[in-house]
Amino acid sequence: MLHSEQAKDRQIAAELLKQGKLVAVPTETVYGLAADARNKSAVNNIFTAKGRPSDHPLIVHVHAASALHDWAQDIPAEAFALAQAFWPGPLTLLLKKADHVDPVVTGGLDTIGLRVPAHPVLLELLTSHQLAVAAPSANPYKQLSPTSAQQVMQTMAGKLDAVLDGGDCEFGLESTIVSLMDGAVQVLRAGPVSAAQLEAVLGQKVESPLQHQVKVSGNVAAHYQPKTRLRCVSAIELDAVLASTRLKLAVLSLHDLAANIKPHWHCVMPTNAHDYGRILYKQLYQADQSGAELILLEQPPIDEQWAAVQNRLQRAAYQED
Repeated sequence: MLHSEQAKDRQIAAELLKQGKLVAVPTETVYGLAADARNKSAVNNIFTAKGRPSDHPLIVHVHAASALHDWAQDIPAEAFALAQAFWPGPLTLLLKKADHVDPVVTGGLDTIGLRVPAHPVLLELLTSHQLAVAAPSANPYKQLSPTSAQQVMQTMAGKLDAVLDGGDCEFGLESTIVSLMDGAVQVLRAGPVSAAQLEAVLGQKVESPLQHQVKVSGNVAAHYQPKTRLRCVSAIELDAVLASTRLKLAVLSLHDLAANIKPHWHCVMPTNAHDYGRILYKQLYQADQSGAELILLEQPPIDEQWAAVQNRLQRAAYQED
């Protein structure tokens, strides 16, 4: 474990990345499994460590909007407007990749996801050492994304070269992905930056399809999943199950439970979307570790403010037929 407040540990992390090693790094969204995006072998090791399909594209984290030209071509004016408004921050822009970018980074696609992270530790690494890193979430494929260094250590031990501890993540949910291809602006993954915020900057309609077939990070039916089965239920259904089941339950509710209801594990979740999203993965991970036989989660509101949370819960609770 490397500690971000120690200059020597930050230097070690940078040197490991330059050597083609895998380093888990903090971002403001979730912890990323980082590799030098210019090193094909290192990027391939990300897929191996995560058990991630090679056609599932990665997001490249760069130090500033000026680096867009290093990775993308035919960049529309909207990209620079959004970069000025939201970078550094939890917004990924999907653009046409530059010809020299190795397709291993993009999952064989002709598009590339780019963002400037806001976490000061990662941003300093990228800026001071002239690095660009591919950095999907630092967890086994389809499992819960980590929001702390400890969670990375527990789930990825032996599969990476170092973990740089930068504290708990500010947002706790992955970045918003926005496509700027073919003259349209479209949210392909809901995240901390909302469609309304994008529209306010661009002065135009931003599409937000609930489902699409574009290959981007996180766009698979089953994803962000605890190992224990998760069910999302209404408040009424939650109370009914709690009153009748004999299963060992882990419960994430929006309200206090009756005094006579004692589930195996329980967390009362925040009632505003930002705070809820910030701790969602952490609490699902705790529930998963509790020894419960089933995780029940009281369904939060369904509106644009909760779009990112709802996107993650839909995939986290998905069960194959």
